[in-house]
Amino acid sequence: MPRRAKVVRREIPPDPRYGSELVQRFINKVMQRGKKGTAERIVYDALDIIQQRTGRDPVEVFQQAIRNATPVLEVKPRRVGGATYQVPIQIEPARRLSLAIRWLLQSARARTGRSMAEKLAAELMDAANNTGATIKRRDDTHRMAEANRAFSHYRW
Repeated sequence: MPRRAKVVRREIPPDPRYGSELVQRFINKVMQRGKKGTAERIVYDALDIIQQRTGRDPVEVFQQAIRNATPVLEVKPRRVGGATYQVPIQIEPARRLSLAIRWLLQSARARTGRSMAEKLAAELMDAANNTGATIKRRDDTHRMAEANRAFSHYRW
């Protein structure tokens, strides 16, 4: 059986304003159609709104939101003898982070009205306070994994 090649992750430079690699990854994920300047403006405006409304360090609130939104378990379908079981598995750290970022953005984009920066700021503040659509999604994922714990012996 051939050995798997090790995946080498690309090094992401920290963002210019806060010097945070996490903020830069978030900006890259917000970016659509290669418009990085627009993505930076949206994220930085959202962080400024968080600073004004909470009076706390915006990067701290952002990191707390990411931590709260990060899932630990998920379910993967596994076919066993004609039946498909939802098997709970632990998520690797890189995937945890990318899921949290993706869910935060999806929830922010789904909010109604206002500018994207305001929607993003509101979603990040909700996630930092353990409320909102992103946290509900994480809880649903965990609940599904917990409900299917009986099939965990089908892990591969």
